[in-house]
Amino acid sequence: MADRTALLIAFQFPPMRGTSAIQRTLRFAQHLPKFGWRPIVLTATRGAYEVANPSTERDAGAIEVHRALALDAARHLSIFGRYPLALAPPDRWRTWKYAAVLAALRLIREQQVRVVWTTFPMATADEIGLAVAQRSRLPWEAEFRDPMRQGDYPPDPRVNRAWKGMEERIFSRASRVFVTTPGAARDYRTRFPGFGESRIRIVENRFDENAFAGAQSRIDSRPTTPAGPGRRLTLLHGGVINPSERDPTCLFDALPSLKAGNDAVAGRLSLRLRAAGRDDLYRTMIAKRGIDDMVSLEPAIDCVSTLEEMLTVDGLLILQAANCNSRVPAKLYEDFRAGRPIVALTDPAGDTAATVHATAAGLVSPLDSIAAIAATLREFVRRSDAQEWRVMSRAAAGCYSREHRTAELAELFAEVSTR
Repeated sequence: MADRTALLIAFQFPPMRGTSAIQRTLRFAQHLPKFGWRPIVLTATRGAYEVANPSTERDAGAIEVHRALALDAARHLSIFGRYPLALAPPDRWRTWKYAAVLAALRLIREQQVRVVWTTFPMATADEIGLAVAQRSRLPWEAEFRDPMRQGDYPPDPRVNRAWKGMEERIFSRASRVFVTTPGAARDYRTRFPGFGESRIRIVENRFDENAFAGAQSRIDSRPTTPAGPGRRLTLLHGGVINPSERDPTCLFDALPSLKAGNDAVAGRLSLRLRAAGRDDLYRTMIAKRGIDDMVSLEPAIDCVSTLEEMLTVDGLLILQAANCNSRVPAKLYEDFRAGRPIVALTDPAGDTAATVHATAAGLVSPLDSIAAIAATLREFVRRSDAQEWRVMSRAAAGCYSREHRTAELAELFAEVSTR
């Protein structure tokens, strides 16, 4: 029985659609009762989300969810497309703070909350956590799913200053800070040495086994067709491709270079970009290079269908620029569970590359090198034909499950609440 209560404050939660951050909070909340904790989720009202999928709310099941009013300044408070500058930092949902702090303090009084947890990326969530921690004096665990401020990012000077000040306030008040990668831990330990190295803890992203079970049952229920030699190989990228962090330009340039050289790989490779966003931009780039026969842009599909696709394609693609070296995309862990070869186009010096190398789950190539990408695609086809891949087994992938990581989170909650 769960005999301790944790308040989880997260903006990204069903029915919001379009970010893997939803799954992190959702799955933590689902698994925490197994480890003695009763979660209460405080999130935003449904109208705050630009894109919502009401059907995803059933995933929350029996989780106790409370919603506080949040207005999107760009949609709800703008006039002729402009809104007051005072509502810009730390993000467009700053109004969420006012109702959420009151709701959090009420829940703490009524339900004997023992620990408060907030998650970024949504800077207002940390403002709420700071205010609640100051007023309630409860332990506050502040999570950075991605590092907050990184040099000149975010590029808006006002937001950059706001985030810099917020980081300083977080490290002056939080009981502990959680990050998801070793690189992020190193950065924050260097920038805030007085906080204490042991108080910055790594709780990595993971996959959810229950979600994969539904996808696998679909696959098992239909007949299979043996793969023939020389067939076309599908390399899948699922999720948003942001030009500033996952620029596909060199990848797109590598494909016509294969065609121009009459490389046999050009006729063997099919690149599928699922739910990439900015389809008009990428469609233009694809058409300009004459690679329509090699690259397809596909719409978003439901979660189970997404996992089913991952389990059945020939390879899974990761795109990540060097400005994200201290991040590891959450989808990489789902790729591990899918057990398909991984092609990671990322800086070899970053945490993502190190994770792929450590598991021997695929190939790594710089995202900004046309020649290196072309060579990597040739190697992907060669290994696939020769069946030389050493993909991760389901048993080995088990340590990357969210349930496994939730057990660690529960222990950390117990430590700080007891202290």
